[in-house]
Amino acid sequence: MCGGAGAGYDQRMSALPWRRARRARRARRDAGAVLAWCGAVLYPPVLYLAVSPPMISGRLTLLAAAGLTALVMSLLRRRPLAAHGILLLAWIVALMQTRSGGIAGLEILLTDLAVGYIAATRERRLSISVAVITCVLQILSILAWLSADEVLLVTIVLAMAVTWMTGSSIRVQRAHTEMLRDQATAQAVAAERLRIARELHDMVAHSIGIIAIQAGVGGRVIDTQPGEARNALEAIEATSRDTLSGLRRMLTALRKDDPGAAPLGPAPGLADLGRLAAATMDAGVRVDVRIEGEPKPLPPDVDLSAYRIVQEAVTNVVRHAGTDSCRVTIGYGDEDLAVEIDDDGDGGVVGTGYGIVGMRERVALLRGEFAAGPRPGGGFRVAARLPLPAAVA
Repeated sequence: MCGGAGAGYDQRMSALPWRRARRARRARRDAGAVLAWCGAVLYPPVLYLAVSPPMISGRLTLLAAAGLTALVMSLLRRRPLAAHGILLLAWIVALMQTRSGGIAGLEILLTDLAVGYIAATRERRLSISVAVITCVLQILSILAWLSADEVLLVTIVLAMAVTWMTGSSIRVQRAHTEMLRDQATAQAVAAERLRIARELHDMVAHSIGIIAIQAGVGGRVIDTQPGEARNALEAIEATSRDTLSGLRRMLTALRKDDPGAAPLGPAPGLADLGRLAAATMDAGVRVDVRIEGEPKPLPPDVDLSAYRIVQEAVTNVVRHAGTDSCRVTIGYGDEDLAVEIDDDGDGGVVGTGYGIVGMRERVALLRGEFAAGPRPGGGFRVAARLPLPAAVA
């Protein structure tokens, strides 16, 4: 009890500096916001003094007005409506004091920029309302304190329309870009999920098929042929260990945030066909591997996909063909790799599983060609043609 209480006390004490620093940062941020809004509230009277006759205003007042203008414009990011209201009020008051065309031009320029920012960052209904109200106030203030003709009024309206449309187009473009980014992320997640599903299916389906056959053989001969039963159990043990090792590597890779943090075992490839043939032979199906052409180094994705296609097709032979042999032909070409698996069994079963679908997806990702179906003379045939990059070819 005392030890637990002491540990909890130590944890709370160690967290105190971090909490104090966080409170200090929050206090500084809040104080900065209060000072900024106090300056924004002072902006209209300071601007009024800055545009007043020289005996009232001075260089210091002009510098203060310029600084507060930049401050109010920067506050548009936090509270755009409040900052825009202060900006509009300040320049309408300045125009009322000076009745100057230059002040009217600055009023239109700055308030239009604020409207454009609001149109780019806020929803359309709100930005339209702000643009209409701002344009009406601009026109009324100019009509009240300046002589304006129709051309000037039309120019004000057109300037506001162009500014609002520019901001709105930026908002639409940004939303479209974000939508495309979300779609790309979703597609990447879906592609990764399918890749993991294919790997798990190809890894587990073959091993479980062999284990099921060996278990059936062992169960039938355990009383009459103990030696064969022992061989079946050894095959089950070896296949199970290989499968567990592969699953462990995959799960380790999925759990690691940094893929390079833990070295993973190499992915299987066509160099492992001998081991695959031996495991399939233990299940009662002989695999004759034929190599055509000159073997060459393959890209990792092509090598893995070719191996997985052979593994899945051989698994289907073991489970569905009802034959004791099949043939695997690997053809190395200058521009592609040909993979063919055929048997003389009962024609195989395409079915509704994911084996054929997974093989077809692998080939499609590599922009290759794939075909699977019964052979005219009996049996089943799986064929794939995988293009090779020019650098490898």
